[in-house]
Parts: sequence; structure tokens; C-alpha cells
Amino acid sequence: MGRAKLMSEKFDAVIVGTGQSGPALAARLTKEGLKAAIIERKLFGGTCVNVGCIPTKTLVASARTAYVARRSAEFGVVIDGPIKVDMKNVKARKDAVVRQSNEGVTSWLKDMDKLTVYEGHGRLDSANSVSVNGGLLEADRIFLNVGARATVPDMPGLDQVDYLTNSSMMEVDFLPEHLVIIGGSYIGLEFAQMYRRFGSRVTVVEMADRLITREDEDVSLAIREILEGEGVEVRLKAQCISVEKRGDGVSVGVSCESGAPEVIGSHVLMAVGRRPNTDDLGLEKAGLETDALGFIVVDEHLRTNVPGIWAIGDVNGRGAFTHTSYNDYEIVAANLFDNDPRKVTDRIVCYGLFIDPPLGRVGMTEQQARQSGRDVLVGQMSMARVGRARERSETQGFMKILIDAQTERILGAVILGIGGDEAIHSILDVMYAGVPYTTIQRAVHIHPTVTELIPTMLGNLKPLQ
Repeated sequence: MGRAKLMSEKFDAVIVGTGQSGPALAARLTKEGLKAAIIERKLFGGTCVNVGCIPTKTLVASARTAYVARRSAEFGVVIDGPIKVDMKNVKARKDAVVRQSNEGVTSWLKDMDKLTVYEGHGRLDSANSVSVNGGLLEADRIFLNVGARATVPDMPGLDQVDYLTNSSMMEVDFLPEHLVIIGGSYIGLEFAQMYRRFGSRVTVVEMADRLITREDEDVSLAIREILEGEGVEVRLKAQCISVEKRGDGVSVGVSCESGAPEVIGSHVLMAVGRRPNTDDLGLEKAGLETDALGFIVVDEHLRTNVPGIWAIGDVNGRGAFTHTSYNDYEIVAANLFDNDPRKVTDRIVCYGLFIDPPLGRVGMTEQQARQSGRDVLVGQMSMARVGRARERSETQGFMKILIDAQTERILGAVILGIGGDEAIHSILDVMYAGVPYTTIQRAVHIHPTVTELIPTMLGNLKPLQ
């Protein structure tokens, strides 16, 4: 017996998902005079607006305020009485910031001329149609912008306890007595420092032998020292992790080489990675290819293996950041409308870790530079030499830069320290310009800033040993 025929409507383009690249693409499609539809099953604006960048960095700001207030005496400022954190007000402030962004995206889309907004779960019905709310949207161009979500591993005992993810943490309006974070990478570490500053006891449990293994060892070590300096407990080499209910709290079995074999906490946050939202997207009906992790396979122009279907944002596995998602939109729009063959491979890796002080990183790591076979020069400088850092009494961290000795082009850099997430862009821009490192070395920068020490670092390059 065949399927009942759905009522259909024809569009020039259909976008599934309203993350960072979807709304911008809708605006460009309609500007070009195309009739478009966009589908959202839950929260307009996707991860960044609702449970990612905007809310977490708002919480980071509240946590930093508490941290600075506790240190006020160091700066000659006297605050009478203990510093208290009102978590309900912290959450209310975060909610207000998120609401403004969410409502802004929602109204922008719903008021957009030539765009029809559908609120429901969109699924591919064929290579040129998407079903939603019992209807069928047909189009020659389909853009999948469905994002990703927190990975929940098949961990012994996890189905027997309550646990948090980066999304459900956004609903927390109380102070966990002891927050155990499983996963010592970017998301986990931001929450670790944040909740330690709010006043929780925090333990980070990581299976690897160091934190954020994507980074060089010196970066991992420095970040661990920063967190432990604030009282965050770190348990590494935690093999065979398991959880079980223990009274009003949760026991996390860690089986570490040193330390107690279990950690008893009040709450558990799972921060072990993210997975694409491709499980219930109807990919098989369109014949779309995915990789071993479920990400939709795309070429350097973000086209899938099926003509007329693109995958943009986190779901394509070619970037996991708001800035890469927006760049996906730019690549697609440039190829479709501007006769400009932009591609993913033009993109230089760049991202931040927004602990305090933050990490800004671009291009290759030191390990990658070694493996490239190039003749590499390296420059390094402690943040303790940076006037801005000393003035703020925040001298933790360092900066490091890698240079191709033959071409004098910058291969990569890291700034872990005050203002590192901003200062790194001066290096990134020179890398995109394709000019030698001497362009920065000979520039005159403003004093006193973090960036002014980059030319000094470049004046003391040494062969990478």
C-alpha cells in the first residue's frame, strides 16, 4: 500500500534549520527575488543564540564579576562583607540576553518578504522535497542547517541517574554543591571555571592524559595550572568511567592511576563532544551520504552528493563554530550569486577557549608544524612581560607563533592570556593576506596593549627544536 499523498507547495529554495547560516542565507535568497521557506523545529537561532555562545559567555561574564569582586582588595578596593552570587538573578540576566537575540532572529525571519516560516520538524521526503507538519515543500534547492547536539555516550549507569548537558545547564538557577564534569575539553572547561567562580566545588574528569588534547602540551599544561589555581580539581587518565546514584548525589567511577577511585558529586555534566542532528532527517530518502560520525559529506563548496542539496553549519563536520557556520553561508552565497568560487579550503582554522584568561588560536599547532616537514621558526613570550597583563594583575599564560623559515609566512599562533581572543586576530589577518611575518614585526602598535608584544616576540625567533 503506497503512502498517502501530502499537500505540497513549491518554492525556489527550502532551508531546514535556523542556526547561524540559515537566516542569513534566507535573507540573501529572498533578496535575489527567490521564493523561500525556512523550517525550525524548536528554537530560532540554533545553538549559539539559545544554549551556546551567547548564554555561556553571558554566564562567564557574571562569573568573572564574582571573581574580580573577591580580588578587589588586591587593587585597593574594599568591599565590606562576603561576596554572594544570586544564581536566580544570574540566570535571569542570561535569559534576558538570550531572549533579545532569539526574538530578534524570530522577528527578522517572520517579517522577511518572500519567506515562509514553518515551525515543525522538517524531514527530507525526496531529493527535492521536505515534509513538515503534514505538508510537503518542493524545491530545486534544499539547504540543511540542522546543527548538532551534545553527545551522550553509552556509559555504565548513565541511564540510572539525572545528568546535565550544555543545553540543560541553561536551566540551572541554583548553585550545585559539587559539579562533576565528564570531559576536559572546551565546553567542559568553560563550565568548570564558571561554576567554580560561582562557588561550587568542581571536578573535571578526562579520559586522556591531559586536558584539551587538540592543543599542544604546553597549552594544555598552562590551562590546567590556571584552573587548578582557582580550585578546580582535575582527574586525568580516567578509564572505564561509570556513574551511579549515591544518596542525593552521584558517584562517578574514574579508575585513575592516582587519587580516589571515585568522585562523589551532587551533579554531573556530560561534556564529551557533539553529534550531528541527522538521525531523523530522512537522509536515506534523498540518498545523502554521511561519514562514520553521521555528518553529511560535502565538497569544498558545501554541496552534498545529491545535486541541489547543500549542508551548512555544524551538520557538515567542516567546522564546529558560529563563525564557521556563517562562513558556510558566505561560501554558498558567493558561489550561487556572485560568480565568486569561494571554498571551505580557503578557511584558516581559528577559535577560542573562553576561560579566563582566554585562549585564541589560529592555524597549525606546534605538533602539526613539526609533522608538516617544514623548516619552522618559533617565537614565544610569557604574558608576564606584557604591560597590560601586569597592570591588571593577570599575568598567566603565554603567546607563541610558528613561522615557515623559507617563505616567512605565519603557520600558526596561540595567545593564552588576557585579551588573547582579540589580539590573535592581528595574526590571523596577516595570514589571510599571505604576507610575511615582518609585516607585523615592523608595525608600530599602540602602548600599552597585548598586541604590541607580538612584534617583540617576532624579533626573537628560533629554530623549532
